[in-house]
Amino acid sequence: MPTTYTGEDIDVLEGLEPVRKRPGMYIGGTGRPGLHHILWEVVDNAVDEATNGYASTIEVTLHEDGESVTVSDNGRGIPVDEHPEKGVPTLELILTTLHSGGKFDASNYITSGGLHGVGVSVVNALSEEMVATVKRDGAEYRQTFRRGTPVTELEVTDEDARGTGTEIFFRPDPDIFESVEFDADWIPEQLEVKTYLNKSLRIVFTDESSGDRVELQHEGGIQEYLEHLVEDLQVSTIHEDVFMLEDEDLEAEGRLEIALQWTDAPNQQLHTFVNGIPTQDGGTHEQGLKSGIRSVVRSYMDTHDLTPHRLDIKGEDTREGLVGIVNLFIVDPQFQGQTKDKLNNPSVRSMVKGSLRKHFEQYLNDHPSTGEAIASRVIQAAKARRASRSSSGGSSGSSGSTKRLNLPGKLADCSSNTPSECELFIVEGDSAGGSAKQARDRGTQAVLPLRGKVLNAEQATLDRVQSNKELSNIVQALGCGIGDDLDLSDLRYHKIILLMDADSDGHHIATLLLTFFYRYMTPLIEGGFVYIAQPPLYRIDAGKETHWALDDADRDRILDEIAEDGRNLSVDTQRFKGLGEMMPDTLDETTLSKESRRLLEVDIPDTQRMATEQTITELMGRDSSARFDFIMQHAAEADELDV
Repeated sequence: MPTTYTGEDIDVLEGLEPVRKRPGMYIGGTGRPGLHHILWEVVDNAVDEATNGYASTIEVTLHEDGESVTVSDNGRGIPVDEHPEKGVPTLELILTTLHSGGKFDASNYITSGGLHGVGVSVVNALSEEMVATVKRDGAEYRQTFRRGTPVTELEVTDEDARGTGTEIFFRPDPDIFESVEFDADWIPEQLEVKTYLNKSLRIVFTDESSGDRVELQHEGGIQEYLEHLVEDLQVSTIHEDVFMLEDEDLEAEGRLEIALQWTDAPNQQLHTFVNGIPTQDGGTHEQGLKSGIRSVVRSYMDTHDLTPHRLDIKGEDTREGLVGIVNLFIVDPQFQGQTKDKLNNPSVRSMVKGSLRKHFEQYLNDHPSTGEAIASRVIQAAKARRASRSSSGGSSGSSGSTKRLNLPGKLADCSSNTPSECELFIVEGDSAGGSAKQARDRGTQAVLPLRGKVLNAEQATLDRVQSNKELSNIVQALGCGIGDDLDLSDLRYHKIILLMDADSDGHHIATLLLTFFYRYMTPLIEGGFVYIAQPPLYRIDAGKETHWALDDADRDRILDEIAEDGRNLSVDTQRFKGLGEMMPDTLDETTLSKESRRLLEVDIPDTQRMATEQTITELMGRDSSARFDFIMQHAAEADELDV
């Protein structure tokens, strides 16, 4: 093994070298999915032209060898003029440079599936040969590349060309891919989906080896797509009309289409898309859909008294048999990875949920027969789930014994089984937890200690949140589930109280917990179940009187009042280092006792929802620039810090 590690050991990969060195980072792998992924990168560029109103027709030709493809569109044509900074034709720059393109500026493409600016250059890097032909400004231009490197200059091939558009021929590199043979049956199926998502788009697919030529166009849009999916499933629908939502009033020039229909199928089928890209792993738009459906259906059933007595309706019941499509167009999609399988924009969840609640709720009220049919389907699903759980030895009841089987070991639970009178104190540290356990009312107050600072949920996936020990203990203790499966009817405590030290560390932990509740258990905040305890930071003894101060400002106010009283009392001020050093009686008197404690209910007014979303995204998200700006802006206000 080498014993030295110096600058000579560091490789610097120029241009498209990184792509050929590590193709899996850019296309997910070099097997069949990766091969077809580079085709979709080229097709999606053409679709973006159509989506933004610049093209109407795309032609995809699989050549006779089955190993090369040409994609052409009648859009504007890739620019061919000399780039002002790089001094090379813009076409060459786009095809040979990562992170170059016209989609970073929303004035060129309002919505785009290829926002990263790496797609077509990656295809070029992984192709044995690529030929780009462009028609624009009355001429036709052409340039040839091999494995990402230009082998010809940009040349004019026709000085009197009619029309505009781009044509990309590419032959994948057999040195990169396990196989370079395209699937002639699968490609037109995926192309057809593009035409469902874009009503005015026409795509022609030609397979030269078989001579087949297929023209694809679906002016019925996603409603026609849903009807096609239901027909393929060979199931019966439980209501005649398809619910259609077309909302073009989303923020930042976004557009949302949703199609829903319930069937007698035993499971759900959801198909989600962002800017024409299929998001196989879902994301925040799918979460918003699920949350909105659960909210609207359960609200409709409660309002019209359709829920049978003692029948527990869960989120999964409201979606059983559902076939649904979400077709979202937004300006700045944040995908997880270059393969774009999952959408991560946090604000999209509430945007989709809000739009669906508004339109779907009105639809059900205007179509009561559809609403009642869906309610009957939901009731059937809930009863079947209950019967299945009973037959496997479970119980649909709510007895304390069944609900306590899987509680976290660190939880000191209360004896009451009535959620409306039960409180859970989430406490910072084992020391404070020990004091709280001694001071609490064991009948109605439970205590769950946490160890250290918890995971920042804004920067974590749901899977990572659920695998985090401290956060999973909270979910386990509450008993109501998390994310789309959260069900308030299973909530074990109707007051969830964050009890942290009254210092900067305590405030930080409380902020991390609030971020977790806001992002993954939002109904708890919306339902008024989350509170912040207000333990004192100071004890002030003035003669025989005791005062409790929440912070420095509160301490100064109390001391001023004592001084103004004029009694010349002996004053002793004690600053608590943490909850752990409080005697149980003191903690009970100041923080736990329902008669004397001070609690803040966590609430998000409707007028502040967008501001809340922006604040959490900026101050808790991965991008540190907003946090830096905030710190610099408020640095002068930080006169004293707990270090």
